[in-house]
Amino acid sequence: MTAAVRMTVPRLAAWKEAGRKIPMLTCYDFTMARILDACRIPVLLVGDSLGQVVLGYDSTLPVTLDEMIHHTRAVTRARPWGLVFADLPFMTYQPSVAHALEAAGELVRAGRADGVKLEGGARSVAAIEALVAAGIPVMGHLGLTPQSVLALGGYGVRGREAVEAETIRRDAAALEAAGCCSLVLESVPALLAAEITAQLRIPTIGIGAGPGCDGQVLVLHDMLGLFGEFRPRFVRRFLEGADLITGAVEEYVRTVQEGTFPAAEHSYGPGGKTPACDPKRTTPRGAGSPEAGGE
Repeated sequence: MTAAVRMTVPRLAAWKEAGRKIPMLTCYDFTMARILDACRIPVLLVGDSLGQVVLGYDSTLPVTLDEMIHHTRAVTRARPWGLVFADLPFMTYQPSVAHALEAAGELVRAGRADGVKLEGGARSVAAIEALVAAGIPVMGHLGLTPQSVLALGGYGVRGREAVEAETIRRDAAALEAAGCCSLVLESVPALLAAEITAQLRIPTIGIGAGPGCDGQVLVLHDMLGLFGEFRPRFVRRFLEGADLITGAVEEYVRTVQEGTFPAAEHSYGPGGKTPACDPKRTTPRGAGSPEAGGE
């Protein structure tokens, strides 16, 4: 069977032109990349949100380039059909264009990303132009920009006031002119996001920006309900994952303590190469087939 042709940056633009919505999700590891790829997600974002949902930081600011490369490489090892974009972490592109080129180059070369995402409007134009000139697709990010949380004073909605809304509009146009292939709009009023979407030729991806964007993105852990204490207005929990996992783990604990797991079907018989009674022997993944000596 011929493999499906991978998603491309030009195809994203074609989806916008055709009015076809673009679903995007964050992804940080090989296993989830395989699952999301089976669902044909056109864009996977290795977000610096991994700092909070995977590494336990209190913001995205401590995330390093090495951490981003590590997780991006894990996702791209799944060889997904969709594009893989990776966030440029804090202070890898703000100091200079040279910093931006070096960091983005590593995410593409070592991480095998298809493109990078960076935050900011006019201040990021020079870096975007240099990256695009180097052949690296760039996704912009306006509205609430988490790497600026200290300056913004929190994670509130941006663009409610007329002056700030106009700044976001101008920044969106500037990012498109600089060569961005798409634009994330985070936590901005729905009407403003719809106006910007109509203004631009490149796709907009909303998160907390209403239904008028060309696509939507959510943090995977939020969408799966893996955090009980974090319930922002813009997140729809498509699964109560934490409850399901807790139930499964509790069932595992119960069966181990009762002695009902492992049962006979989980153990090797006399014909197996690994004796069922030998606790020092372990079975690698893939064992248990006739070729591996199992039953």
